[in-house]
Amino acid sequence: MKILLNGEPASADDLRHLVQTNYGHFTAFRVEDGKVRGLDLHLDRLQHATRELFGSELDRERVRGYLRQAVAGEARELSVRVNVFARALDRERLDQAVEADVLVIGAPASSHAATSLRVKSFRYARDLPSIKHVGTFPLFHHRRLARLAGYDDALFVDADGRISEGSIWNIGFVDRAGDIVWPDAPQLDGVSMQLLKAGLARAGIGSVVRTVQLAEIGEFRAAFFTNASVPVRPIASIDASEYSTDETLCKQLLRCYEASPPQLL
Repeated sequence: MKILLNGEPASADDLRHLVQTNYGHFTAFRVEDGKVRGLDLHLDRLQHATRELFGSELDRERVRGYLRQAVAGEARELSVRVNVFARALDRERLDQAVEADVLVIGAPASSHAATSLRVKSFRYARDLPSIKHVGTFPLFHHRRLARLAGYDDALFVDADGRISEGSIWNIGFVDRAGDIVWPDAPQLDGVSMQLLKAGLARAGIGSVVRTVQLAEIGEFRAAFFTNASVPVRPIASIDASEYSTDETLCKQLLRCYEASPPQLL
């Protein structure tokens, strides 16, 4: 495992701020042969969130340089996380712009999960859902509650009954006509979801973003999970509503995802 802070090996003291001040954002992806699918989208995410949280600009080429250092000499597929925080942040002067620090962590990637998921719905909405921020406590807590209830993961529904996203993933549905439906409630615009949408459009497969009420989930033919670790994973059930696993559909969705070529770091 490599842990680099601004391109240099990170010390325990370098990381002290991360423990003391839980403020920042991140992105995560898989690297294979020095390439990342949707790299430009990950960099867009980091730049946007840095402006929002720290009032400063993040140099894309600087980040790419750190990433190349982190994966240099590695032939294995890697799981990489980029954390952006600011050691110069003053909690008494949060209105002041500060320069961001970039922490890159690289480790061997885990294998893709293939089993379908049983998920439980919860009334919950993330703060600043458009930002992949480090406030993950409620995400994992709801995931834990789902596990304690006999499910695999948690799905979030807002106060109006609209489905938004899963704990660390986006959700898509398949209607009776075979078109893909994406919920429009506030959520993180996941990179894998963006790549899937682009691939669906290129393939001429119907794809629409609209309100999806929890009360209507039984009307769909199938549902699936997508995130940076597992681009397409079938969902077996949401609460008491069950779905059949369509292997042909999953392969079609995966082809749409893979239609966006990986980009060199």
